[in-house]
Amino acid sequence: MPGTFWKATYLTGYLGTIAILIAWYSWLAPSQHFHVALILTVLIVPLLFPLKGLLSARRYTIGWSLFLSLAYFTHGVVEAYAAPVARIPALIEVACSLLWFLGGVGYIRASKRVIPAAPTSQTES
Repeated sequence: MPGTFWKATYLTGYLGTIAILIAWYSWLAPSQHFHVALILTVLIVPLLFPLKGLLSARRYTIGWSLFLSLAYFTHGVVEAYAAPVARIPALIEVACSLLWFLGGVGYIRASKRVIPAAPTSQTES
């Protein structure tokens, strides 16, 4: 299967993003201003929506989840710049979201070569 490497890549980035967010806000650098449950709810719940589609490698779900990965990339960049205490977890989040994005793009491109688009029917007018 040509997309196996890319599937493993985007799943590693996706699951790594979830793992680093949980570790970051639970143990590594918990917020002093907000409750941990609130932060994890706001950050983790959106990541659960594409879970089934990503695990079953649906191209459509992979494609729209890439927009979500960019939001987490932005979150990591902003936190790395604004909070020196959380710089390491933020940069790990940036790396995971980039891995997710690049793996997803690679998987879509690789699977597009294998699974051609359905032929369109031409109607005469």
